[in-house]
Amino acid sequence: MTEYLLFSALYGVSYGLLLFMLSAGLTLIFGMLGMLNFAHGSFYMLGAYFGYAVTMRTNFWLALLVAPLAVSAVGALVERFGLRRLRHGDEHHALLLTYGVSYLLVQVVILIWGLKAKFYFFPRLLDGPMFSLYGTPFPKYRVFIMLVAVVMLILIYLLLSRTRLGIVIQASLTHPQMAEALGHDVPLARTIVFAGGAALAALAGVIGGTALGTSPSMGLSVGSAIFAVIVIGGLGSYLGALAASLLIGILQTTGIAIDLSLLDLLAALRLPVAELPGRAMLGLRVSEMAPMMPFLLMIAVLILRPKGLLGIRET
Repeated sequence: MTEYLLFSALYGVSYGLLLFMLSAGLTLIFGMLGMLNFAHGSFYMLGAYFGYAVTMRTNFWLALLVAPLAVSAVGALVERFGLRRLRHGDEHHALLLTYGVSYLLVQVVILIWGLKAKFYFFPRLLDGPMFSLYGTPFPKYRVFIMLVAVVMLILIYLLLSRTRLGIVIQASLTHPQMAEALGHDVPLARTIVFAGGAALAALAGVIGGTALGTSPSMGLSVGSAIFAVIVIGGLGSYLGALAASLLIGILQTTGIAIDLSLLDLLAALRLPVAELPGRAMLGLRVSEMAPMMPFLLMIAVLILRPKGLLGIRET
C-alpha cells in the first residue's frame, strides 16, 4: 500500500506540474494586467489542436514551437482589437469579451476539426519507461512534462526580473504614466503580456493534448481546475500557483488510490458511529471524493485565508 501511494504521489507531482503549466499563463495575465481571462482554457485547447495539426504534418518538437507562437498571435489580436478598446470602461466588459472569445474559439475548432477527439503521441524519444519504482515503470513523457514545467517557471522568473524587457513590462503595467513619460509603449507592453499568457496556455495544450487527448471540450474540463489553482495559490503569485498545483495533483492522484471512508476510520478507532448524523456522507470513499478535493480545498482557503496561500491580492 505504501509503495502504491508513493507511486501515486509521483504521478500527482507530474499532474500538478501540468496544472501549473496551465495556470502559469493565467497567473501572468492577472499578475500583470489585473484581469481574469475566461478564454484561457480555449487558448489551451487551441494550442492542442495547432499542436495536433503540426505534429501530423511534421513532428512534435516543431509543434512545441509553432503552436505557442500561433496562439500568441491570436492572443495579441484579442488584446489589440478587443481588450484595449475596453481598457478604460467597466472591467466586467473585458470579462464578457474573453468569455465570448472562449465560445467563439470552440466553435471555430469544431468547424475545422469536428467534434471527434484527436489523438497524437509523443515521439519515440519520450516513449517507454524512464525508471521503475517498486517494479512499476514511470513513463519518460511524465518526466518530460515535469522538466518543461520547471524550465517554464525559471524562464518566466528570469524574464520578468533579470531582463530589460521584463523590467520595462513591469514598469509599464505598475506605473504606466511614468513609463510613458520615459518613452515606453505601455499599450504594447499589455499586448505582449496577454500574448505571452496565451502562448503559455498553448504550450501546455500541446503537451496536455498529447498526453490526455485533444477535443473541443478539453478547455472546459480544465477551466474550473485552473481557477481553483490560482485562487488557492493566490491571485498573481507564481510560487502560489506552483504550490497549489502540486497540492491538488497529489491530493487527487493519491485520493483515487485510497479505498477507505471516514466511517471506516472512525470504526477502526472503535468510536460509536451508529448514531452519527450524516452517515451516508461519511460513508463516501476517498476515491469517490477525489474529483471534489480541489474545490473543497478552494472553499477552505477562501474561508481561512482569502488572499490564498502565497497571494498578495484579495480574491
